[in-house]
Amino acid sequence: MEIIEILGFIGALLIGFVLGLVGGGGSILTVPILVYALTLNPVLATAYSLFVVGTTSLVGAIKNMTKGLVDFKTAIIFAIPAFIAVYLTRAYLIPAIPDELFTVNGFVLTKNLAIMLFFAFVMLLASFSMIRNKRKESDDDSVVTYNYPIIIVEGLVVGTITGIVGAGGGFLIIPSLVLLAKLPMKKAVATSLFIISINSLIGFLGDVKNLEIDWFFLLPFTALSIIGIFLGIYLNKFIDGKKLKKAFGWFVLVMGIYIIIKELVM
Repeated sequence: MEIIEILGFIGALLIGFVLGLVGGGGSILTVPILVYALTLNPVLATAYSLFVVGTTSLVGAIKNMTKGLVDFKTAIIFAIPAFIAVYLTRAYLIPAIPDELFTVNGFVLTKNLAIMLFFAFVMLLASFSMIRNKRKESDDDSVVTYNYPIIIVEGLVVGTITGIVGAGGGFLIIPSLVLLAKLPMKKAVATSLFIISINSLIGFLGDVKNLEIDWFFLLPFTALSIIGIFLGIYLNKFIDGKKLKKAFGWFVLVMGIYIIIKELVM
């Protein structure tokens, strides 16, 4: 096994570690690790990412359920349109995209390039969300309201983005739950993890009929990520998650810029 592959599997630990430590963000690393460290095709990488993110998040979600932190009503309202969108995106939209989208002055925008550039754009949005991190850390359980139309639209948008890039979309889901459903922050993070887990796994089901899955690679990779989330959850007790999240946001920003440069220039 080459050094770059070893680093790729260490990256699997990092994915879960960040998810457990800061409550999100780790999934944004999955596709770059699979594409650049383990040299997978971007379409296959986004599919594998959905399984890794979904399974790892499910472990964290189950832990949150035992603490009574998951708001199931809010999760269902948000998740049903998201589930539909992510499944349709993976089962029908991604396979329908042609290998070459268009050519301009010798520059060819391929399907793989478009996916990676869109992923980099999502990374930039995620990084800004983590760096700013101005959400009010309220734990008031007294008022939970539901703006149904906007929550449903947000679910469709998040589901589509999750389907395209293979990331959980926690940076979009958490603000939506806080602002639109008025959930306290702890419940928003826990409910988001539950939505991400089911959303990602349903999206992966849309890939099973279209792609050949290498389970001998995918299961050990996912197992390392699960070990990582337990390490992250444990160390979360000793590390300031706010400061770490902002630092991780800067790292994601650099990674997003790197992907754009690598895909367009290098």
